Amino acid sequence: MFIRRNRNRSGTISIQIVEKVQGKTKIIKSVGVSKDLKEISLLVDKAKAMIPQLSGQPSLFPLSQRDTAIKNFLGRLTNLQVQVIGPELIFGTLFDRIGFGAIDDKLFRHLVIARLAYPTSKLGTVDYLYRYQGKHISVDEIYRFLDILADKHQDQIERIVFENTRKSLGGEISVVFYDLTTLYFEAESEDDLRKIGFSKDGKFNKPQVMLGLLVTTTGYPLGYELFEGDTFEGHTLIPAIKRLETKFDLQKPIIVADAGLLSKNNTQALSEAGYSYILGARIKNESNELKQKILHLKLVDQEATIITKDKQTSLIIGYSDKRARKDKYNREKGLKRLEKKLKSGRLTKQHINNRGYNKYLKLKGEINIKIDYQKFEADSQWDGLKGYLTNTKLNPKTIITHYSNLWQIEKAFRISKTDLRVRPMYHYRRRRIEAHLSITFAAYAVYKELERLLRRHRNFISPNKAAKLTHTMYQLKYTLPESLKQEKQIFQMDYDQKKLVKIVCELI
Repeated sequence: MFIRRNRNRSGTISIQIVEKVQGKTKIIKSVGVSKDLKEISLLVDKAKAMIPQLSGQPSLFPLSQRDTAIKNFLGRLTNLQVQVIGPELIFGTLFDRIGFGAIDDKLFRHLVIARLAYPTSKLGTVDYLYRYQGKHISVDEIYRFLDILADKHQDQIERIVFENTRKSLGGEISVVFYDLTTLYFEAESEDDLRKIGFSKDGKFNKPQVMLGLLVTTTGYPLGYELFEGDTFEGHTLIPAIKRLETKFDLQKPIIVADAGLLSKNNTQALSEAGYSYILGARIKNESNELKQKILHLKLVDQEATIITKDKQTSLIIGYSDKRARKDKYNREKGLKRLEKKLKSGRLTKQHINNRGYNKYLKLKGEINIKIDYQKFEADSQWDGLKGYLTNTKLNPKTIITHYSNLWQIEKAFRISKTDLRVRPMYHYRRRRIEAHLSITFAAYAVYKELERLLRRHRNFISPNKAAKLTHTMYQLKYTLPESLKQEKQIFQMDYDQKKLVKIVCELI
């Protein structure tokens, strides 16, 4: 017996099981008729499974008709029929829940989810979408989308993120944290936006932009602002907060920022605009009279006091044993580094500045450098002391608590730079740079929502591990051999994957 494909006048093909009897072809069974190539292949598989039973000559290790059909079916599966569904199942669910589903553009969805599940370059994203999601998207399509994203979707993206954050806080935003970071480019040339400046990434020879970020006490994003790479840090706070206030009708929150934003112009501008603020203070830069007053406080562990500076501002001074130990360790570590460099001859006059622990160095004569150990010992009296400048009437403990939550914004930058790979950037057009940051901003909002859910369920894994779990959540697309109906089947998941799906889909 053998299988014959018989072409009919109508253009269909009949699949038949036939055999030669005395030189003539005899039809044993007609299996089916179709024009569709896939259906014809399935009919051929079905015929192959029927031949052993019809011939009455089973193999040495015979398979049942069902086993043979399954074997033939599995043998025809291709890689493209097996899809990774984890990123869409987990991050896609959160994407919609936050409200991004209102943005009617599938490419935005793909790029945000890819940034969460498989953060890489745009070329890498194209490869990821094809290999793991079965999406045929060219890199040119992505670049064209980036060129129009700002005009088409930017305002809506920012509003969705802001409203989701406001909702997470019960509708009230009373405290806002602000900080700035640098994002470098894998390029040598500068332009109007990408400038070489002081880099917080340690990439001092690379063009960069500066990113100002505003978050809540829980680290949820509120907004961001992009600045030229050589912008002075102190000139970024006021534009960022005023834009947020104007765009979203934000009621005057307390602004919390580190000492890098501390300047007379900033504090005056914040006060004139009606903002309360808590800023890190540089207590060693105060007047000699005030420094002596601080050093004579004799505070004990976790104690804090208020020193009035003028009618509007107060200086809160706090002391911590833990901070004192850390300050001492850092001073001694810096001293050892200086001693090592001095002994090796690698420290010259040209290397002297007043940054970091170089302040313990002094010049003797023209070129003789020595360490000022008296200054090193004198600096120990500042160990454990920390200052906070404020125009609020809050008590010292509340002020220190608010300031201590600045780690949330440091964490936001760390997540953006590591888990979401916001840098290095390879774009050179301003529109594409802005679009790249907008996609990362949306991805960070989804990340924080996942983090919240995991924490609510006792954080059994980290968001980073959750992203990795999504890489091996699979689904099979197939066609049933009898009915020719197309179906999908999710593969069985392991314990952690099942728990993650339950948490995100709120099934428990």
